[in-house]
Amino acid sequence: MGSRPIIGLSTMSDHDAAGLHAPRFSLNQSYNKAIMAAGGVPLLIPHVEDSESLREIYEMLDGLLLPGGVDIDPQHYNEEPHPKLDPVDEGMDWIETRLLRWALEDDLPVFGICRGEQVLNVVMGGSLWQDLPSEYATVFDHRESFKRKIRDYLAHDVRVDPSSRLAEILQAPRVWVNTSHHQAIKRVAPGLRAVAWSPDDLVEAVESPDHFFVVAVQWHPEEMVKKHENARRLFQAFVQAAAQRRTGTQPRRIPAAA
Repeated sequence: MGSRPIIGLSTMSDHDAAGLHAPRFSLNQSYNKAIMAAGGVPLLIPHVEDSESLREIYEMLDGLLLPGGVDIDPQHYNEEPHPKLDPVDEGMDWIETRLLRWALEDDLPVFGICRGEQVLNVVMGGSLWQDLPSEYATVFDHRESFKRKIRDYLAHDVRVDPSSRLAEILQAPRVWVNTSHHQAIKRVAPGLRAVAWSPDDLVEAVESPDHFFVVAVQWHPEEMVKKHENARRLFQAFVQAAAQRRTGTQPRRIPAAA
């Protein structure tokens, strides 16, 4: 068995990649590069069609990264679709909700990014703003980095709870981040703790105090690793947690007090 931790990354459905008009699964290369730079081995997970096959893939993993992507189907948090809901990806929803439930049950290290933070919140019982521009009063454009076509553009700062795991990782009470999201956390799920906020008080990060490593952020650190130490710290902490899982040195989970 190799010594480097295997990090599973979910993929999205893509029917027009490079203009080839052929159905495929895809993921931005920046995620893979960030995982490898931190010492992990990325494993892209396709949309398999049955739970048994997905479980076989899951059993290979030392950590699970949930990346950015399209909107989540609001049926997963018992809401009707908003008129401005973007297209959803049923296959991505299907594999991520199952992988995440297994990971949380097994205390597998989890790192969520953008949509990944939202999926984590939904699976654990929270809800989302389906369309920030029409549902959340703010002067910020939370798609500014995307609209500028500069994926590492630092659009605003976030304040970080100094008592959080995230603050320990970032080693800073405030960091500047990029922003490219249409949805965001509305009601924080039971079992998760909000630990970072944008200047308009939108939740920008959550973590689970009851798991060894479950951390998720609303920004895109995978696009920031070349220039920003705080982004590298996030991937290093996650991959280190997965390495402890692989070597059997991960501390046992301490059950939450009743």
